[in-house]
Amino acid sequence: MPALAVLLASTLALGACNRTADEAFGERVRAYLLENPEVIEQAVQKLGEKREIEAAQAASSVLATKRAALEQDPRDFVANPQGTITVTEFFDYRCGYCKVAAVEMAKIIAENPDVRVVFKEFPIFGEQSDETAAIMLTDLVKPKTLELHDRLMAERSLDDAAIDRHLRAVGIDPAAARKAAEAPAIQRQLEETHELAASLGINGTPAFVIGDRLISGADMESVKAAITAAQAAKIGG
Repeated sequence: MPALAVLLASTLALGACNRTADEAFGERVRAYLLENPEVIEQAVQKLGEKREIEAAQAASSVLATKRAALEQDPRDFVANPQGTITVTEFFDYRCGYCKVAAVEMAKIIAENPDVRVVFKEFPIFGEQSDETAAIMLTDLVKPKTLELHDRLMAERSLDDAAIDRHLRAVGIDPAAARKAAEAPAIQRQLEETHELAASLGINGTPAFVIGDRLISGADMESVKAAITAAQAAKIGG
């Protein structure tokens, strides 16, 4: 039994509480933790793991009820639309971790035609993120979405000038795109995506949903492992 557990057990065995005993116990615990700080680190790690598991379980319980919104919303851009395995990504163009993930996602899309990727515009980093997401949801941008997506993810300084530069580079008039982005329908779509994310406990980017798995952060090894598992299940099934 770990030393701290022995300390706790021996104190509880007293069967009663009093101020003197409590103070002595507190000092002993404090001294032990100061001498063994790794115990705190281990406890924090265990707590983090427990919360991740609980969050994943909570999300899994509602995934089935949100499947259509996650995978079949006709308003979302989809790469490899004929694919039989779906990856849904929630992202923000100003998210540094999303930019890291985007490199791997581009490879996944290019190398796995059986993997359809649903892009969920989930702006959480302020007005610039909101504007960029709205522009990307316009009909003007749709034919160039994947090319423009890769450009914006590779852009280190995402401001109005950079966005306009990339729009022109793919043949889109920035003024027209910004005007189209003001459509109430686009704002509703963004609001509904935020509601969907909230229902799944997603509050950061990137986040990926693959089958019954919710993967938070740019954990691309887990994303690729989930895709591989889904591909194997398709073959086995």
